[in-house]
Amino acid sequence: MLVSSRLTRCLALPPLSTTSTALQDIASNQAKGVAKVILKKGKTQLFRDGSPMVYSGAVDRIIGRPPPKTGDMVLVADGTEKPIAWGLYNSSSMFCVRLMQLDEEVSGDPCCALNMEKLLETRIDAAMRLRNNLGLPSANTNAYRLVNSEGDRLSGLIIDVFGDLAVIASSAAWVERYKEHIKKCVRGLEVIKSVVWRPSTEILKEEGLDVGDVGEQESSERVKVVENGISYMISLDGQKTGFYADQRENREFISTISDGQRVLDMCCYTGGFALNAACCHALDVTGVDTSSPALELAKQNVLLNNLDPGKISFIKQDATLFMKNAASKNELWDIVIMDPPKLAPRRKVLQSASGMYRNLNSLAMRLTKRGGFLMTCSCSGAMTQSGQFLAVLQASLLGAASMAGRKITIVRQGGAACDHPIDPSYPEGAYLTNILLRVI
Repeated sequence: MLVSSRLTRCLALPPLSTTSTALQDIASNQAKGVAKVILKKGKTQLFRDGSPMVYSGAVDRIIGRPPPKTGDMVLVADGTEKPIAWGLYNSSSMFCVRLMQLDEEVSGDPCCALNMEKLLETRIDAAMRLRNNLGLPSANTNAYRLVNSEGDRLSGLIIDVFGDLAVIASSAAWVERYKEHIKKCVRGLEVIKSVVWRPSTEILKEEGLDVGDVGEQESSERVKVVENGISYMISLDGQKTGFYADQRENREFISTISDGQRVLDMCCYTGGFALNAACCHALDVTGVDTSSPALELAKQNVLLNNLDPGKISFIKQDATLFMKNAASKNELWDIVIMDPPKLAPRRKVLQSASGMYRNLNSLAMRLTKRGGFLMTCSCSGAMTQSGQFLAVLQASLLGAASMAGRKITIVRQGGAACDHPIDPSYPEGAYLTNILLRVI
C-alpha cells in the first residue's frame, strides 16, 4: 500500500550558532518571538528523556510578552533558559505543554521545527507507513488505529480507520486549533475518502475549551468493516470511535481455542469475541450486554457472517445479574470472556473499581468449567498502570466460595494490538490488559 507523499523541501535556514541551541536559533529568526516555558530545577532530565507532556507543576516561570495563549507554540527550556524542546501550550490544562520535538531532533532535521502544519504532515505520513509495514490495511482487516496519541508522537490525537473512512477523536485543545489541517492531512492519504470528527467533550472541558465552541459531531452512519476475515457493521455514534480495534489480536486468539467449546462473552458490545468463537466452530456462544443498540448490531453481524443463529445468541441483561442467575443454576462454560467497560477512569477511584473487578471475576470464575479458560480484561489505564490486576484476580478466586480447592494459572498476557504503539517515556499510554487464565 502506497502512502501519500507530502514531504517537501525545507526552507533554507541560517547556520546554527555554536553558543545556542538549534531551536533558539530558529526561534530567533522568526518574525515574532516565541515564549519560553522555564522548567523548575531538577525537572529537565525527565523531558530530555522523552516524557511528552510538561505538567504545570514542573514549570518555574514563563518568559514572553504577551504571554502565550492556549494552542500557541512555545519553547521549553532548562533553568539557564536554554531550550530543550518545543511544544504546544495550554493555559488551563494540567498538561501545560505537549512536547512535539526535542532540540536534538531539530538539530538533525530542522524541517518541522516550530512548524505544526509540517509536523502533522510528517507524523501522519509516518504513522501510515508504520501501519503499512504491519500489514494494515489488508484483505482480511480494514479496521485499525492510524494514530495513537503519544505512541505516534501526537499527544491528544486519535485516528481510527474503518475501510475508507477515518474517525478523528480529539482530546486536546491544540487538536481543535489545527482541526482543518489534520483533516486535510488525513484526506490526503490514498486509503481515505471521508472523515468524521469526534471531539471528546468531557476531556476538552479539562483542556479549558467551552464545549459549545467545539460542537461534537455525531453520526448515525453505519459502516461495514472486516477484521480477521469477519465482517462487522459498526455505528459511528457508538462508544469511542465506534469499534474497539485494540482487542483485534485477542479476539483472533479466542478463535483458535473455540472449536467445539461452549463460550460465554460477557459485556459483549457488538459481539467481537462471540463472533470470533462462532466463526471457528464453537459448539454454542452466548453474548451478554446491557446496550440495546450494541446487541442489535451484534445480531446483524450474525447474519452478515452467515452464522447459524441457533448456535449464537445475545441477551440484554446486567452482567452481575446474569452471572448470579447462571451460577444459581450451576451453568458452566468452557470459555468465559469478561471485558467490562472502563471501571477506573481515574486513579482516585481505583480502590472502588478494584472491588467491582473482583466481584465480576469471582462470578466469571464460578461459571468456568474446571480446566476451562477465563479471558479477563481491563481497559482502565489506572488499573493497568497500577500493576494490581493480577492481585485482583487472585482475590477474585478467594471470593468465589463455591470454588474451594480450585486455582488459576496464567496462560497468556496481552494488551492492545500492534497498531496501538506506546511511547516508553509515557507508560501512562498503556491502558488495556488482557489475561487468559486456566481455572483448575
